[in-house]
This record gives sequence, C-alpha cells and structure tokens, in this order.
Amino acid sequence: MNLSDPKPIDVERGHFTYREGGDPNGKPVVMIHGWPESSYCWEHVTGYLKPGLRVIAPDLRGLGDSERTEGLEHYRKAELAKDVIQMLDALGIGEFQLIGHDWGGIVAQEVALAVPERVTRMIIMNIAIINNLKGNQEVIEKVRQSGSPHYWYQHFQQAPGLAEAMIPGSEEAWLGYFLRSWNKGGFPEDAFREYVRFYQIPGTPGAGANYYRAFRDDARRWATLGGHVWPMPSLYIYGNKDVVIIPEYLNRIEECFEDIRVEQVEAGHFLQEERPEEVAGHMNGFLEN
Repeated sequence: MNLSDPKPIDVERGHFTYREGGDPNGKPVVMIHGWPESSYCWEHVTGYLKPGLRVIAPDLRGLGDSERTEGLEHYRKAELAKDVIQMLDALGIGEFQLIGHDWGGIVAQEVALAVPERVTRMIIMNIAIINNLKGNQEVIEKVRQSGSPHYWYQHFQQAPGLAEAMIPGSEEAWLGYFLRSWNKGGFPEDAFREYVRFYQIPGTPGAGANYYRAFRDDARRWATLGGHVWPMPSLYIYGNKDVVIIPEYLNRIEECFEDIRVEQVEAGHFLQEERPEEVAGHMNGFLEN
C-alpha cells in the first residue's frame, strides 16, 4: 500500500494533518511517528504491509504539517494523545490497532491508557515503557555510569530558546546528525528531504524542543504508573544497534504486559526506515486483518 499526501483535519484541539492508505474498509491501524520525523516515517514500511488493513498516520502537534503551538504544556504526551484521539473520533474510528515509535511510542501508550477499550493490539518500537519503573531505573543507572555522551541533544533542546536560536538555517546539519549517523544501514534520502522540509517551517525547532522540555512533567505522571499492566496483546520491535534506547530498556518489560513478545532487528534507532521490509514482516505476523 502507499500512503496519501498529508490531509488536513480540523478539530476542537487544533489544525492537524494525517496520511492514510490501504483498504478503506480494513481493520484500522494507527501509526504514530516520533521525533524528528513525521507521518512520512511509515512510507516505506507500509509498502510491505499485508492487505486488509486501513492505515491512519497522524502528524503530531508541532511536527510534519500539523500546527506549531506555543507553550510546552501542549507537548505533554498525555495532551498529544488527546490530539490523536480527537482526530480518530473525527474520522469515525472506533476500535483500532496501535503502533508507535520513539516519542510516538510514548504517545501510543498514553492513547492506550486513555482509551484501553478501543486499542485491540499495540506495537511499541525503540522507546521506554512508561509503566516499567524498575527497568527504567536500571537504564538511568547504566547511562550515569557511561557519562551519557549520546544524550546531549536532549539537554540542548531543554535549554530555553537555544533550539530556536541555533537550528534555523542549519536544519540539514541538525537532522543529519541523528538520521544519518544514528543509523547503521543508511537512511532513505526521500525521508530525509521531507524532514528537512518541514523543519524549515517557522516554529518547528521550538515545537520539536518542547517534546523534551515537557519531559519532567511527563516523568512525574509516569512515576504513578508502576502498578499498571497493559491488557491488550502487545509487541515490542527493537532496533538493537540504538545508541540511545539501549538494551536495558527491555529489562523487566514482561512484568508490564499481560501478553508481550519482543522481536529484535539488526538496526539503529530509526529501524522502520532502515529495515522497512523486516519491520513490516514482524508487524504482519502480529496485526489482525
């Protein structure tokens, strides 16, 4: 299947865009991108998905072609989940299967917390499990021991005004550091050009940075979720060459799900673009059509 160009959708929470593809009457699959990407990140994966699925891929607030909103409170992940849910409501989507990568994997988990009765299956890719308090603490300890050299960009973006002052005009160098150097098998040029394009839209550097500036508020919320267990069948697809989402993120995740399996891919952080056919194969073995 091919994904459409971005389509506008206006709801009470704001102006957003989304892509869709597949069978209009198929089982809905909601695919949520991370940073610094957009719904285009699923373009290559969807080319290998099995028939009988209807894909809906929203652009999260501040990225892709959705609105740039001032104020970090709009970028708390529970708020971004509300954006997605309102878009799905407007599209008439009831039950759906859910996929999320990077921050999109966090937003997917927030969606599943908000409307668990609507999420029939969930796939998370290369991001923390927000109710895995013990495992995530082990990650923190490992990162502190290593000196955390790969996490500088998070602190950079959390600094007030720094991203807004330094990224405009240097979007290609900024994105190239992550999208090209973090990948072990190359990065598709069409996707790279698409992300450079939207990062040049005024307001994007600050909006992207707000994903990280809102992290402390998010973390306080997640600290209350230690007893939560995900009820829906779930799959974690892990690009095992990731320099930021290290293997310790997989520690103890089986305690957080009623039904979870883990599949590893020889890839870096952006595994859906580095190994689209292999990633789609794991999805096809899990998703219902």
